[in-house]
Amino acid sequence: MKKIFIVTGEPSGDKLATTVISKLIKINPDIQFLCVGGAHLSSLGIRSIFDLKEITYLGFTSVLFNIFKIRNRINKTVEEIIKFNPDILFTVDSPDFTLRVAERVKKIDNNIKTIHYVAPQVWIWREDRVKHFKKFVDHILLLFNFEKNYFDKENILNTFVGHPLLEQNKKSIIDLSSLINKDKKIISIFGGSRKSEINVLLPILCDFVKLMNKKFNDYSFVFHATAENKELIVNFLKDNPLNNCQVISDENIKFQILSSSVFAVAKSGTVSLEICNVNIPSIIIYKINMINYWIMKFLVKVKFVNIINIINKKEVIPELLQGECNAIEIYNSVVYLLKNPEVMQKQIDTFKKTIIDIRSKTSSSSEASSILAKYLIS
Repeated sequence: MKKIFIVTGEPSGDKLATTVISKLIKINPDIQFLCVGGAHLSSLGIRSIFDLKEITYLGFTSVLFNIFKIRNRINKTVEEIIKFNPDILFTVDSPDFTLRVAERVKKIDNNIKTIHYVAPQVWIWREDRVKHFKKFVDHILLLFNFEKNYFDKENILNTFVGHPLLEQNKKSIIDLSSLINKDKKIISIFGGSRKSEINVLLPILCDFVKLMNKKFNDYSFVFHATAENKELIVNFLKDNPLNNCQVISDENIKFQILSSSVFAVAKSGTVSLEICNVNIPSIIIYKINMINYWIMKFLVKVKFVNIINIINKKEVIPELLQGECNAIEIYNSVVYLLKNPEVMQKQIDTFKKTIIDIRSKTSSSSEASSILAKYLIS
């Protein structure tokens, strides 16, 4: 029986990996899996060797303070991979964890093929890393076509597969009447997948909702959570009584809620593409401690944090970062856009054109799973 070991580093990677592996199982159900993953891979019946929360840290300082824990988890992961002896090591995103594991595995057993999904963002910072990757990565699967140039230069085998979050998947329709008042318009809120992000952004977002409630009475606010962090958000909202807020973690319900929303407020990340993919206007928020911020300012070579803005080289989707990431600024930006539908429509028209350019012609997860399948028979 063929074997694949999957390594992710955070919930978004766990979700991406699941879209690919679920397709691969349909191609070849006779594969044994083991992983470092979360709830999504677990839903496929794939066991994780430890809880994903143990390695999900945000920012340079957080990583520094937990360096010994992370190193221990890297050692444990490498040990389990060698013991499992897979045909393929499938690493997904989170390069500072997943590719450190891959490098060490390759030194021990060169026969294990390493396929990495979601190329490190060398176009944002540390482009020199590419030369290093060719020593231990056999194939890189790219989300964006413009990334090819960086890896072609170093003769690293790569394939543009597109972004799985831009796939048009059919979802089962669920009756939302028990969750959301039909007379209320929905604003979706995404506070992040990491506990450290949520702890920073949740108080700000609750204050934003309070400001909205003082001015309007026709909105419902839905916090989109991971299964791991739902309880954290629910408990916080209990201490801040807001009778027009819900917290959801079920993927089908989240998709339907988002599709039914009039607006979204989202922490910077891949979720922004999901929001754009269902044509919902939004703003992006992000806040980290000042030490991490200044380190990033020094290292990063792009002006924006959102991929739609980076590709367009202008602010298509408003970004409220650091000092601007506060309840009043969020409130002002949201209200301005809601009161100016022509501005929202311009945002939608622009990101729709961008998504057409970066969407795979077929299916990202199907293309990625096909590549994995070919390596299993080669």
